[in-house]
Amino acid sequence: MARPKTIAERKSRHVNQRRATEIRRGDMVQVIAGDDKGKVGKVLRVIPGKNRLVIERINLVKRHTKARKQGQQSGILEREAPLHVSNVLLYDPKADRGVRVGVRRSAAGA
Repeated sequence: MARPKTIAERKSRHVNQRRATEIRRGDMVQVIAGDDKGKVGKVLRVIPGKNRLVIERINLVKRHTKARKQGQQSGILEREAPLHVSNVLLYDPKADRGVRVGVRRSAAGA
């Protein structure tokens, strides 16, 4: 592969490289790093382009909102922020902890 000549080429090369993740929406995961380390939650959304996940009631951030329409309430809302895939493990209820998962290909190559 030729060396990228411009910054735009360099950036586009990294955007196109997506890591196949074994975590899907609805899976239970355990956080292994950060402020919410040890907590278990359900995956609400997967963002494959950035290798990030949104997990229910994990990594909450406060958003200060202003009333935009008549009757809309202003105030401080709590919502989930995306977390990087490397900071979570799939949760195994039998082992009662997060487990590492490998991906294998069969002899047929599928």
